[in-house]
Amino acid sequence: MSESIAAPARIALVGNPNCGKTALFNALTGSRQKVGNYPGVTVERKEGSFVTPGGHRVQVLDLPGTYSLRARSPDEAVTRDAVLGRLAGETPPDLLVCVADATNLRLVLRLVLELKQVGRPVMLALNMFDIASHRGISIDTEMLSRELGVPVVTAIAVRRGGTADLLDRIDRIANGESLPTAAATWREPTRSEIAAAHREVERIIGVSVRPPARPDTWTARIDQILLHPVSGIAVLLAILFLMFQAVFTWAGPATDLIGGGFDALSALLAASLPEGMLRSLLTDGLISGIGSVLVFLPQIMILFFFIILLEDLGYMPRAAFLMDRIMGYAGLHGRAFIPLLSSFACAIPGIMAARVIDGRRDRLVTILIAPLMTCSARIPVYTLLISAFVPREQVGGIVNLQGLVMFGLYAAGIVSAFTVAFVLRRLFWRGEADHFIMELPSYKLPDPKNVLMGVLQRARLFLRRAGTIILSMMLLIWFLSSVPGAPVDATEPAINYSFAGMIGHAIQPLLAPIGFTWEIAVVLIVGVAAREVAVAGLGTVYAVAAGPETTGLLTDMLAAHWSLGTALAMLAWYVFAPQCVSTLAVTRRETNSWRWPVVQFTYMLTLAYIAAFITYRIAGAFGG
Repeated sequence: MSESIAAPARIALVGNPNCGKTALFNALTGSRQKVGNYPGVTVERKEGSFVTPGGHRVQVLDLPGTYSLRARSPDEAVTRDAVLGRLAGETPPDLLVCVADATNLRLVLRLVLELKQVGRPVMLALNMFDIASHRGISIDTEMLSRELGVPVVTAIAVRRGGTADLLDRIDRIANGESLPTAAATWREPTRSEIAAAHREVERIIGVSVRPPARPDTWTARIDQILLHPVSGIAVLLAILFLMFQAVFTWAGPATDLIGGGFDALSALLAASLPEGMLRSLLTDGLISGIGSVLVFLPQIMILFFFIILLEDLGYMPRAAFLMDRIMGYAGLHGRAFIPLLSSFACAIPGIMAARVIDGRRDRLVTILIAPLMTCSARIPVYTLLISAFVPREQVGGIVNLQGLVMFGLYAAGIVSAFTVAFVLRRLFWRGEADHFIMELPSYKLPDPKNVLMGVLQRARLFLRRAGTIILSMMLLIWFLSSVPGAPVDATEPAINYSFAGMIGHAIQPLLAPIGFTWEIAVVLIVGVAAREVAVAGLGTVYAVAAGPETTGLLTDMLAAHWSLGTALAMLAWYVFAPQCVSTLAVTRRETNSWRWPVVQFTYMLTLAYIAAFITYRIAGAFGG
């Protein structure tokens, strides 16, 4: 059966992870794209548009990477449902473009065979075709097309004009070219069927791909160093160390500029508006609250710059390989690396990604420790306290002390997660954890445009979060800190008579042993909405307490009101800080029980209190 598509108004990009699919999406759509989440799941959704040389407008959807339609994770489930037309509110794609890494076709050809059974037109786009040719790999595209029964085009996503072959084929389809389309017969394949697909892929590769006469050994030579159990771990630690040094060293000027801008705006409004609730709302509530969070946007952008750069380079799967052995010692499943790595951005997708782990006990252990990974919401808290209490100086003339402390906090989160996993497996769930097998992609130079667009997308998501959750919490904190107000004969600061003051002073005795003030008590409560709310909350509370004539950085206010012991205890608290309500809700959904969210919240709260208590007492013993 063949089908003619008059106007392929909607195409979907499908492919294995690390195949360059997102780079191709960026090359096609440029800035004409929007990023969000699919309804009901925390899986990133990218959609954009472009106009072909023939004048046809096309909507394109960048689906999450997958090796098969047999979904084993939330990402893969979204891809499967989108391909099959099962996503509520989503228009089924008119054309499936399967994107392949031309240097490694085995896994993607198996996916193509599955996509042919969906009943929709399929096209294979051989990305990174120039790299394959440079390595001496010869691909007979006509033979490959005949054997697969689908059109095959070449693409070089990172080169100007590298999508011309793909765009020309889309124009031909839009002008009436028929595509072979099989009847919809896809279902979950059996193990015999999977083995037969592997044999068919090997046969197709045998007749359409000629390996290089002299294989490229650069990847193997580099991997001898980067995958070595000693030198590989050393390189990984050095990369992480460099990342956290850069977070402070590179971001310093931009951070100072943003902070100074908000201070100037606050001073301008304070001088322009009469004293009263409106001025307090604008200067103490909005500017002090939101400004104290946005000042850390440069650090977050630098961190994601490194993460996206390493992903494009092909290093991230190597990091997973290196960590697999270490996780095995802690009793973690080999597949746990993927959820834990995702948790560095946010624990929610990390917990959901634990679905790739087959065993229930292994999956539960991963879900319980995922929030211990240092998510991006902790960065504003860490950078605020480090900037306020750790001197901006060099250790040995080359190492930034603030970056060194940040590196230590990330390391503490990783070590604590592995320790908790070790205890859970040894005391409650005995048994050896399985390991996983993964295919390492070839190294490739990152595409600067792809890296830049990825960083800007993360920045937009952070700003959107700051404009919703954080803004609403700041208005709540400002209201609690300003109402009902002090009596005429008041002898204490006005904020002590507010609802926030009442709540904070009521809870503070419980936190006194760890050195926390009543202001901290208030922000810990509202911080349950989102961890980074604590920074904005402190900005609002101290701005209200200081009065309208007082301006200055939040770091200076904390340095004036807190002891070093309190600051260090706060850092220790946030290494283990109980997660936000959204994380608990996802844990409830993934485990189908309230038992595990309660266990998760309780053990993290206990560890946070113990760590803060020990830190505060040790700091006090040394005069802090």
